[in-house]
Amino acid sequence: MIETRVRKRFAPGPESAGFAFDLDFKAGSAITVLFGPSGSGKTLTLDMIAGFVRPDQGRIMLDDAILFDGDARVNIPPRSRRCGYVFQNYALFPHMTLRDNMGFALENRPRLVRHRLVNEMLDQFHLAEVAGRRPHEVSGGQKQRCSIARALIGSPKLLLLDEPARGLDAPLRAELYATLRQVRADYKIPILLVTHDLEEALELGNEMLVLREGRLVQSGPPREVIEEPANVEVARLLGLYNLLAVEIRALDPGRNSSRLRYRDFDLQGQYIPGHLIGSRIWVCVRPDELQALPRNGKPAQNQIPVALNYVVDRLNGVRLEFANDLAVEMPRAQYEKYDRVKEWVVQFPAEALRVI
Repeated sequence: MIETRVRKRFAPGPESAGFAFDLDFKAGSAITVLFGPSGSGKTLTLDMIAGFVRPDQGRIMLDDAILFDGDARVNIPPRSRRCGYVFQNYALFPHMTLRDNMGFALENRPRLVRHRLVNEMLDQFHLAEVAGRRPHEVSGGQKQRCSIARALIGSPKLLLLDEPARGLDAPLRAELYATLRQVRADYKIPILLVTHDLEEALELGNEMLVLREGRLVQSGPPREVIEEPANVEVARLLGLYNLLAVEIRALDPGRNSSRLRYRDFDLQGQYIPGHLIGSRIWVCVRPDELQALPRNGKPAQNQIPVALNYVVDRLNGVRLEFANDLAVEMPRAQYEKYDRVKEWVVQFPAEALRVI
């Protein structure tokens, strides 16, 4: 178990803004994903836990060991924290072979023990055939596996991974994911994984921490966070939703309905508990839950006329980008029936409108 409650302030400079970091979380023996935009404090979190950056205040505990305590003036050096760290650029020594890179992490162990442990890791991570090569002589996937193996060879109590899939192509990424799933099963230690990729968070994460400007804005299982963003900030960070600023015009709990004013149009939605008529709220809806249709006369209920800006090809279909930041996703075969359409409407299903 890793428990982190830290604060850190960076004063503004002549060409840089100030930054305030304030984070409190716990993570058990699973993969916890740190997700957020660049500059939100994800790598800073790893660096403070590893001991490379000293917090101003707070406490960091790994199992029963105190790694940092501002009040007690405890700050264990990085080499004594038993944290394995996989950096974005692998951080392998370029003049050493892969075998020597791994052995370097065991320099204080007896030679025979070091030799045995390195051989075991080379076999476990399928690197025995390239053990004598230097980092520039092997593939990106092999460098990544060597970096993970080196981080684990000293039996750490925590593994820190800073965007480990960055720069890897699809096959190497799939190989990395398989490796990390095996590491999770074999080592049963907390793993903190920094990523910008939602699919990666879903595939690997047991828990997800969403960071913004140095603060935790939502946490929970990745699927839950993605399907139920806590607020507009999180919904924007996820980049998966259309966001509509609406005014509540009518509420009818008996019929489980509401009427929402969006721009110059009314939308019928489900009943919204805890709100009053006249309230201004945000509603989110995924692009794949909307329908784009040719305009045929006066728009029907929950249809809004829109102007098409451009069409984006996707692997599983197309994404239609309309004015006012509205997007709709649909199968390619369906779009091909409408590719000559000049005037469009977007259909908003009442059940798809989520209040945040």
